[in-house]
Amino acid sequence: MSQGSGRRISGWVGGAAVGLARGVYGGVRWPDHRVREVQRRTVRTLVVSQALGGLGMSIGIAVAALLAEQISGSEKLAGLAQTMQVLGAAVASYLLAHLMGRRGRRVGLVAGYLVGAVGAGLCVLAGVMDDFGVLLTGALLLGFGTAANNQSRYAAADLAPAAKRARALSVVVWATTIGAVAGPNLTGPAARAARVLSVPALTGPFVFAVAGMLAAGVVVWSSLRPDPLLVAREAALASRGPAAGGGTSWSRVVDVLRTRPGVAAGTAALALAHAVMVAVMVMTPLHMHHGGATLEVIGVVISVHVLGMYAFAPVVGWCADRFGRPFMLGVGAVVLLVALLLAGTAPAGTSYRIGAGLFLLGLGWSACTVSASALLSESTPLGARTDVQGAADLVMGVTAAAAGALGGVVVGTLGYPALAGFAALLVGGIATAAELARRATSGLPDQDGTPAL
Repeated sequence: MSQGSGRRISGWVGGAAVGLARGVYGGVRWPDHRVREVQRRTVRTLVVSQALGGLGMSIGIAVAALLAEQISGSEKLAGLAQTMQVLGAAVASYLLAHLMGRRGRRVGLVAGYLVGAVGAGLCVLAGVMDDFGVLLTGALLLGFGTAANNQSRYAAADLAPAAKRARALSVVVWATTIGAVAGPNLTGPAARAARVLSVPALTGPFVFAVAGMLAAGVVVWSSLRPDPLLVAREAALASRGPAAGGGTSWSRVVDVLRTRPGVAAGTAALALAHAVMVAVMVMTPLHMHHGGATLEVIGVVISVHVLGMYAFAPVVGWCADRFGRPFMLGVGAVVLLVALLLAGTAPAGTSYRIGAGLFLLGLGWSACTVSASALLSESTPLGARTDVQGAADLVMGVTAAAAGALGGVVVGTLGYPALAGFAALLVGGIATAAELARRATSGLPDQDGTPAL
């Protein structure tokens, strides 16, 4: 081959590589008004999909333990279905983030909802077959739908300007309220639907879960266009060059955690707040039941807790944008401590104190989760953002699953007040993360170091 031919081939290969890079990561200069239009469309789409996905997720959770007990014949094994769903969501968070890093938010979210729908279908099949193993497999896959709902909050922040990032994220979190509140209240109609389909009554809610997650997937696939993450990469590439491109590896996650204190603080706050919430929430119904509280009263307390988790998220987001992420992490830690004091000192059974404690537990979780998620997103370089977000949700889920399991051991040996005391120690870690975040973000107008899009 001649030297001239070699140069021509090299030029063709180099041109193809540049063209491929621009095809994958873009390089288009997006006008500000167009970015704002895409952001508004993204948030509207995610609000609808979040409500539908939350419906599918919560309606299954409402009866998972009951179906597990019915199939296994053991009260001790009833909690395994919920544990498998939590673990499934934790693992799925990283897997879906990996997919999003390569293909965008739209593909990753749709994949999560589709796998979650398959999991809900397996739960129906488990009831028909009376097979506990199939139920646990279904619960594990159902966790993919939960992970998709969780990852949606990050999609809302991809194109949001720094001054409104927490608010955009919080609106999507708030939308979960619709499905989370409506889901458990549809157990009656779901049971009637089960009779029509000639399947066990307790599998009816999972039929609705299949429909909810498939509907969420259709909404995302048809309406999340253009993909917010890909638009953010295109805009970043146009302004700074190809360094903003994707790719996924644990070494990259570890490097970001090591060099960006804001990311470490956000991850720690997310994991600890979720662990506190799950450990206390899971064991509160048992504490109330031992004191003679009826199932209706327990249901009201849990509904109030869910209200605290999601309903005030937009207010939390506004405060996080106005006063800063570290400040709201500190506020969330204080609210969680008050919640643990009220719940931990409440008598077993029915009391206004435990209801107030569970409401504040949800509100404190909301303050920490919205603030930490915004901090995490803006503290991470765009090229590693999906990697870090997926890893953070993985850590959050695994920590919560461990806390839920250990919570049962603590309550069984030392009692419910001791659980509140141990949870208070974890809140101390949140306060430490808030101080670390304050030092890391002090004087920085936009923690990710990139211009607001």
